[in-house]
Amino acid sequence: MGPERESFDATFAHEASPPLRILVVDDDDDIRRLNAEMLLRSGYEVDAAEDGDAAWDALNTDGYDLVITDNNMPKVTGVELLQKLRAARMNLPVIMATGSVPQPSVHQAPWLQPAAMLLKPYTVDELLRTVHQVLRANAGAGETAPTHRAAAARG
Repeated sequence: MGPERESFDATFAHEASPPLRILVVDDDDDIRRLNAEMLLRSGYEVDAAEDGDAAWDALNTDGYDLVITDNNMPKVTGVELLQKLRAARMNLPVIMATGSVPQPSVHQAPWLQPAAMLLKPYTVDELLRTVHQVLRANAGAGETAPTHRAAAARG
């Protein structure tokens, strides 16, 4: 079943033109590289950031369709990054991929809810399935999140 699901995810990624753009944020080099590589192989455009500060800089420079972030990182945590995104009215979906469930603040504030949670360790199949589900749900909900296409149009 794994290869079929990967194929399905890759098909979805290629349906969009230009390809959907994802920002992967994790302070663990191996996890960041593996996630980025698997998403690239599935047809997504991918950028990577080593912490929340670098991610915030990237988000203010380029537009993305999805952010996948770890929570426990130096400088700016995943929850803090999500808070910054929402405060700036960047409504793009966020997948929180972390080794522990974030602080209660995420559960108490509906506007801080990530689109999905991935608890480490997770498989490549779980990653791709979650990305696919979140992007499909976001497209179906008619979200008006700034994307790289919208950012490019703004100049």
